Amino acid sequence: MRIISGKYKGRRITAPKNLPVRPTTDMSKESLFNILNNRFDFEGLRTLDLFSGTGNISYEFCSRGADSAIAIDGDFGCVKFIKQTAAEFDFPITAIKSDVIKFLKTNKSSYDMIFADPPYDMDQKLFEEIVSLVFENDLLEEDGMMIIEHSKHTKMDHLMNFSFQKKYGASQFTFFEFDNEEFEDTGISDDDEIE
Repeated sequence: MRIISGKYKGRRITAPKNLPVRPTTDMSKESLFNILNNRFDFEGLRTLDLFSGTGNISYEFCSRGADSAIAIDGDFGCVKFIKQTAAEFDFPITAIKSDVIKFLKTNKSSYDMIFADPPYDMDQKLFEEIVSLVFENDLLEEDGMMIIEHSKHTKMDHLMNFSFQKKYGASQFTFFEFDNEEFEDTGISDDDEIE
């Protein structure tokens, strides 16, 4: 994986091959952060990275100046690798081994940005529960954004606080926010698909 921009732009991070992950591709990650860059100043953001896997998304946020990143994953190996990488790069990342649903039910903090990359084959109801818990428990700041990465087989656009959706090859990013007015001009229409 490669850090796209920020303090560590261009740096490559190699995760152990035995981790049970499906990392967000560099192409998809770059497209995602191009969208976010039109909306957010990353300096000082407090972020939450659910199903964090290798920590790919957290590293990108921190390289761009995020104040903190909480990385949640249920796999001990993933959490260990994130802690090691955060120490190596001096990233403000706290990696926690936890079931994501349990974490969302008990966590009392709120975040400017929440990213979730569940297993693509996870049950539709669990995807929906993640969104519900975030908004019901006030885990997202009013001007913040939640992004879920998923396959085309998972439907998210019917949920409350849905804002818009982007397709990148076999992956989709669905964006949620409190203000559901048309998103700032990103140069891409909601119906566009990027290969």
